[in-house]
Amino acid sequence: MILITSNDKKRDDDRAFDDIRPLKIEAGVLERADGSAYLEVGGNKILVAVYGPRESYIRRLLRPDTGVIRCKYNMAPFSVDDRKRPGHDRRSTEISKITAEALRPSLMLEGFPRSMVDIFIEVIEAEGGTRCAGITAASVALADAGIPMRDLVVGCAAGKVDDEIVLDLSEKEDKEGQADVPIAIMPRTGDITLLQSDGNLTEEEFEKALDLAIEGCKEVNKVQIEALKEKYAKE
Repeated sequence: MILITSNDKKRDDDRAFDDIRPLKIEAGVLERADGSAYLEVGGNKILVAVYGPRESYIRRLLRPDTGVIRCKYNMAPFSVDDRKRPGHDRRSTEISKITAEALRPSLMLEGFPRSMVDIFIEVIEAEGGTRCAGITAASVALADAGIPMRDLVVGCAAGKVDDEIVLDLSEKEDKEGQADVPIAIMPRTGDITLLQSDGNLTEEEFEKALDLAIEGCKEVNKVQIEALKEKYAKE
């Protein structure tokens, strides 16, 4: 289990503008899944299970030339302060789709035609930035499952809070801030697999936020790699 902490005191939670929240990732936490991962970042706690590649009973989803992935993102009813209604909602459906699209470019599923990879992301506690955290944890779980990958995918966000560009927004910063730019990248190639922007940013501010988020992804990627190394060092 790998931990990152920060001692700078410039934001409400004592972080510098370019610091991520305390982060830890553990791979291989579920015995009955083909691959799994657990991630904590700030107040977020996320568990991911991966199954496959395997033939799906939903034949219409299968392709004869490659494997396909399916993702289900879910927030537990007790994951937020105001109890969430159980089951899928519009936001969960959107994030499920976005997550699958962000992860797909990294997977080498050409050798698994007519197969399905299922990814289940369960948010146990939420404190801002769950889509990026879910992508990061899901990529570790996919690697743990032994699925061939071009690279890990890592998510992180930057945004604008009190007219400052900051990294890895907390829930309070996300709600009260002026803008949010979540991204996902494959660090080895630098390919961006997810890029969204919410709020008002000048061109200069957007470029600064994007560059900061990319640097944040690179730091998180180090923790992904160490978590996988630590898991396989025990075997």
